[in-house]
Amino acid sequence: MDAELKSLEEKVSQLVRFCQRLRDENHALRQRLAAEQNLNKTLHEKLDGARARLESLLNRIPES
Repeated sequence: MDAELKSLEEKVSQLVRFCQRLRDENHALRQRLAAEQNLNKTLHEKLDGARARLESLLNRIPES
């Protein structure tokens, strides 16, 4: 009985460590996702600005 309790205790400890590791990984992934989303937003804004400048330049070119 004592051996079974020790075994169960070790399995529960392993499960707790595994859950904590998953929480930590999840937290790191959420931070990385937020950083990538911010970068994506910045790049889209730069692209929109470049598109607007290009359209402005194209509109100033005479047609003939």
